[in-house]
Amino acid sequence: MLRPRWIGVLVLALAVAGAFAALSQWQLARALESGQVVVGDTETVRSLDGLVEPGVGLREADAGQRVSISGSWAPKDYIVVGERVNDGVLGYWVTGHLTTDRGDAAGLAVALGWTEDRSVAEAVADELNARQPDGQVDLVGRLNPPEGPEDPPADAAPTDLNNMSVAALLNRWNDADGLRVYTAFLVDDETADGLEPISSPAPSQEIQLNWLNIFYAAEWVIFAVFAVFLWFRLAKDAWEREIEELEEAEAEGTVATA
Repeated sequence: MLRPRWIGVLVLALAVAGAFAALSQWQLARALESGQVVVGDTETVRSLDGLVEPGVGLREADAGQRVSISGSWAPKDYIVVGERVNDGVLGYWVTGHLTTDRGDAAGLAVALGWTEDRSVAEAVADELNARQPDGQVDLVGRLNPPEGPEDPPADAAPTDLNNMSVAALLNRWNDADGLRVYTAFLVDDETADGLEPISSPAPSQEIQLNWLNIFYAAEWVIFAVFAVFLWFRLAKDAWEREIEELEEAEAEGTVATA
């Protein structure tokens, strides 16, 4: 193993192992960097107009931000949305359509309250739809990204909504042709009569590691160890072959002498 040839191979193996180790360190740094969560002050109420524009997707950093907005309720646009979990209990939301006081009267979907009983949710929605708008209202709540539209279950009614999809709600709103809407929805701090408050905690600030990068980092470590092990295995095999050849030569010499 101490012959120049194998020492040269060892230097090459160590160089390859060092390169693999450097790649492992880089992948680990990427995992930590991409897993960092920028801690934002989501609990300070900000104006919705200064946060996001209608038709523009909500940035991840702004998801869960508490916002304020003014407007008026659009009549007859109160809709029940199912499959809503509140503190671990499955139930229903009653949602409304807020016509904001912007110049373009952009629409905002608002969740007004939760109930475990579908009949209660439908009764509240029917009562709100029967009312005349109350004029301008000022809302404060938590802004959330929309949920993607999904196909309803086979046994569900065609009018049932089981996700908070702004696009699906827009298709159900009255006089919505050409209406600009916010892609996010608001969970209102105030609760409609007959409903329970919606649990809407601040977003988690825990750091989530990128496990894919960690997996790649572990792979590079394995490759580095294998490079050194491969040198050791090859050098050991060559040494064992030389020992066998010497033993065979000695045995042949002994036989010839005899």
